[in-house]
Amino acid sequence: MRTVPLILACAVVPALAIPEANWRQYVRAPSSTTIYPKKVLSTHGNVTNAQGLIQNHGIATLSRPSTNDTVPYIELDFGINIVGFPKISFAGASDNHPGVRVSFSESTEYLSNSSDFTRSDNGQTITPGSDQHAVPSGASDWVDTYGCQHNGTQVCSDGLHGFRYMRIALDALDKDAPYTSPNSTVDIKSVSLNFTAFLGTPDTYTGWFQCSDEKLNQYWFDAAYTNEMVTDHFRATDVDPRDAATPTLEGKLVLFDGAKRDRDPYIGDIAVSGRTAYLTHNISEAAMNVLADMADHQRSDGWIPPASINNYTLPLFDYALYWVTTSWDYVLYNGDMDYAKTYYTHLTNVLDKFYASVTDAKSLLNKGMKGTDGYGDYAFLPRTGEVTYYNALYVEALKNAATWATSLKDTTSADRWTKRASAVSTAINAHLWDDSVGAYLDTSNATAGVRHAQDGNSIAVIAGVANASRANSSLDYISKNMQQPYGNAFYDSALPGVDNTTERVYAFISYFELQARFLANQANSALEEIDRLYGWMSSQDPGVTYWEGIGPGGSKYEQSYTSLAHGWSTGVLPILSNFVLGIMPTGPGFSTWSVKPYPGNLDWASGQVATPHGPISASWTRSSKSFELDITAPAGTKGLIAVPTGSHILLNGRPLASGSYQVQDGYAQLNVTSGGSYKIQVN
Repeated sequence: MRTVPLILACAVVPALAIPEANWRQYVRAPSSTTIYPKKVLSTHGNVTNAQGLIQNHGIATLSRPSTNDTVPYIELDFGINIVGFPKISFAGASDNHPGVRVSFSESTEYLSNSSDFTRSDNGQTITPGSDQHAVPSGASDWVDTYGCQHNGTQVCSDGLHGFRYMRIALDALDKDAPYTSPNSTVDIKSVSLNFTAFLGTPDTYTGWFQCSDEKLNQYWFDAAYTNEMVTDHFRATDVDPRDAATPTLEGKLVLFDGAKRDRDPYIGDIAVSGRTAYLTHNISEAAMNVLADMADHQRSDGWIPPASINNYTLPLFDYALYWVTTSWDYVLYNGDMDYAKTYYTHLTNVLDKFYASVTDAKSLLNKGMKGTDGYGDYAFLPRTGEVTYYNALYVEALKNAATWATSLKDTTSADRWTKRASAVSTAINAHLWDDSVGAYLDTSNATAGVRHAQDGNSIAVIAGVANASRANSSLDYISKNMQQPYGNAFYDSALPGVDNTTERVYAFISYFELQARFLANQANSALEEIDRLYGWMSSQDPGVTYWEGIGPGGSKYEQSYTSLAHGWSTGVLPILSNFVLGIMPTGPGFSTWSVKPYPGNLDWASGQVATPHGPISASWTRSSKSFELDITAPAGTKGLIAVPTGSHILLNGRPLASGSYQVQDGYAQLNVTSGGSYKIQVN
C-alpha cells in the first residue's frame, strides 16, 4: 500500500444520475400460493372447451367412448416453473370411475405421458412416471398426495411436483382395474397448484439490486425466485430420494438442492444458496437448520455428512469443508454467535481430526489416505491424490476457521489454522502449478493424466493461494480453453469415466470463477461470462429458473433427470450484490463491512443488503471522467470503503485529509469508524 497525498482543491465531474429504484418490476413470484395455468399448450383427442380452464369459462370435457379411441389429453402451461401440490376440481364424471393420468415437466422437451421426474423414480416406486386418480361421478376435488387410493398399490400418486407444464389424460393403468377405467367421460372445472415454497413477493424482500443493465437486473431476481422454489419445509413425504427423510429436520424450513429433484438439503449447495437467501429475504434459518443438523450428525473422526441421505452416510470429500465456509458465512451475514459457540468444537474436530488425518508429508490433502479414495465430491468425480480443488478449498476453510476462532478469542487455534493455511498454500504452489500452461493442475496423480479444472483454479484465487500473476494467468487459461456459448466448462480435457467434461457447465462452480474474476480485477470478463451462462439458461425453456447443470450444446446435462430450478446455480445474485454493488460483511452480523464496487463497463448500480443492525444501502455512478459512491450504513457498525482511484477524491464534499486513505490494486481505501451516510466522489 502507499498513502495518497492530500488534494487541496478539485472539481469533480458529475456522474450519471441513478434512476429511481423500481426493482419490484423484476420480481417473479406469483402473487398468491394458489396458482392457475396461464394457457392451454395443446389438446389431443376428444376434448371440448379446454380454454375454460384458463378463463373460468365453463367446464372442460375429456371423452373416450371406448379403449379403441384415442386417449384425450390437455396440456397446460403455468407460465413459470412452480412447485407444490397440484389440484384438479372435477365437475363430475361417468359412473365407471374413469381414470386420469397426470404427468409433469419443467420443459416441453420432456412433456409426455410420463413425468420428466418423480420421486418414485428415486426409490419406493409406486407410480410408473405418472400420477393416477379414479374420478368419482359427482363433483369432487383431487389434491395430488403421495400414496395410493386402493390396497397400497393401486391408483397411486407421487405427491408434490416441481414443473411448468402439466398433461391431464383420460386413461388408466391396467394394474389399477377394477378401481378405475380408461374410458368414458370426465368434466374438469379447474386446475391449480398449492405453492408450498417460500413466496417471495415484493413486500418480503429485505435486499435488492438494480443496475444499468436490464438483463443483469432480471438475472438477480430470477436467481431469487429459483432460490425461493427450493426454500420449503422438510416433509418426509416430499423429500428426494425418500431415504433422505429424517426426524431431526421434519417440519423445519430448509434450503433444498432442487425443486422437483434433490429435495434433500446438501451442505455444498448452501455455499451459494445460503448467500442468495441472506441477500434477499429474512429466511436465514433455512440454511442454519441444515448446517446445524449436519453438524449434529458429525462422525467420531470429525467428518461431517453432506446430507441426510442414506442415514447421513454419503461419503463426499469436499462438503465437510463447505460446512466450515458456509457456517462462517451464516455467522457473517446473520451475527448468530450462539451458533458460532455451539458448533466450535465441531469445527475443531473436522479440521484437526478428519482433514488432519488425510494430510500427507507435503502438507496437502491427499484423497486416498484413510480409505477416502472412494469418496465423491460435488460432481462425484473420480479424483484421487493431491487435488488442487480440495486443497484450495481447505485453505479457504482454514482461513475462515481462523477468523471464527478470533471472534471467540481463541488466538491459539487461530494461529494454528492460519499457519496451516499458509503451509497448504505454499505446497499447492510448489507441487500443483503447471508452469507450461500457466494454470493449476487438477491433480498431481500422474497416472490420471494431465488436465486442468475450473474448480481448483478458481478457488485458488479466492483463497489467496494464487498471487496476482498466477490468478490472472489461470483465469486467462480458463477463458482460452474452457469457453462455451453457454458458460465455461469445468475441465479442459476429458476425465476418464466422466461424460462431456469439456462441454459440461456447472453454474455452481462458475460462481467461484466469477468471484475470482472480480477479485483479480477482471470485472468485464466476469460480466461477459455471466451473460453467456445466465443468458443461456434464461433464454431456454422453462425460462426464469436456473439449471443444475448444462451439457453439450447447451442441453440439460442429464436430460429429463436434470433439475431446472437448483439453488446452487443462483450465484449471479451474490455476485451482483457482493461485487458489482460491492457490499460484503467482514465481521459477524455486519459488525464490520466493506463496500467495494467492481463497476466493469456498467454505468450505475444501486441496492440494499439487510443486516442485524439495519440495512446497508449503496449506489454508485460512473462516467468516463468520474465515479461517485453513496453509502448509508447502520449505527453500531464500521467499515471499509473502496473506490476506483483517481486524481481527485472527496468525502462528503471535502478533500480527504492527508494519510486518511490508502491505495491498493487500483482502489482508494478509506476506513470509517461509525455508521451513517457517506458520499465519495472521484475525478
